[in-house]
Amino acid sequence: MKHPAMLWEKSEDGRVGCFLCAHRCRIGPGQFGFCGVRQHLDGKLYSLVYAEPIAAHLDPIEKKPLYHFLPGSRAYSVATVGCNFHCAFCQNWQISQLNKKDPRADGVPSVSPEEIVEQAQFYKAHSIAYTYTEPTIFFEYAYDTARLAHAQNLANIFVTNGFMSREALEQIQPFLDAANVDLKSFDDQFYRKHCSARLEPVLETIRCMKELGIWLEITTLIIPGLNDSEQELEEITRFIAGIDPAIPWHISRFHPDYQFNGYSATPISTLQKARHIGQQQGLKFIYIGNVAERSDTVCPQCQQLLISRPMLGRPSIHFENNACPKCHTPIAGVWKTKRE
Repeated sequence: MKHPAMLWEKSEDGRVGCFLCAHRCRIGPGQFGFCGVRQHLDGKLYSLVYAEPIAAHLDPIEKKPLYHFLPGSRAYSVATVGCNFHCAFCQNWQISQLNKKDPRADGVPSVSPEEIVEQAQFYKAHSIAYTYTEPTIFFEYAYDTARLAHAQNLANIFVTNGFMSREALEQIQPFLDAANVDLKSFDDQFYRKHCSARLEPVLETIRCMKELGIWLEITTLIIPGLNDSEQELEEITRFIAGIDPAIPWHISRFHPDYQFNGYSATPISTLQKARHIGQQQGLKFIYIGNVAERSDTVCPQCQQLLISRPMLGRPSIHFENNACPKCHTPIAGVWKTKRE
């Protein structure tokens, strides 16, 4: 559905400047932005994916992954086609790398923001997650839905590559409760070569989210031979710890997909090495994902079990009042819903 875009301005040269994300595209008449879902038409910028969810599912919030935000709850998860990254290793490439230049992206049934909120309530979700692709590129849809969700005491979550502009982040901040940012590498050349993006805007988003009080967790997909060196893992974890050592870091195992089918899956030993490096840098909560391994939360001070997460089934919470029951160390997170 064509819908007036937010966060853009006219230029004297006849183009429009989009400042939704860090690409800051300058778009000529009839042309699309880098994302392929925003188009300059008749002197104005439009979103072409408003109210067109390509996916909508009820997920455990741990799948986002968020481990310190409303554990055990369910998130109603939505996405449209499109992305402002072109990652050669994308795990959701069938929908993220599809855009409105491609006729296959047409014909998606319309679902209004009001209907998304109603569906979330019907399924007794505690939050709505804008995920699977990149929520920044369907910002108007997410923004309108998020405002309605807050009015119904539903939390809002972005699962994002972090390449949004500060203007976009400040616009959504009053309604955005949590985010998981995918910090793919600490090498700008990695971002340029494999994602068609840059590193620094992602780092700035992480800093800004922390500054604005949005609950933040970070995920890094470890790809053998590309971002798994000890030096790079030290740089990633040193950066996170420098912002807040209590930020949960999710280390995700790579599986060959899309244009990276020739690569091998990440060895478990590499994930364990990354966890060890993160612990050395002072990170308090590190979780390994995409493997058959439990990801319990323990007190960083005394190792008391706080949240047990079986590989099947819902997690069990073993503490109250945001603190370890044994040593009373405060445990960073958002543990109760707005309904409680």
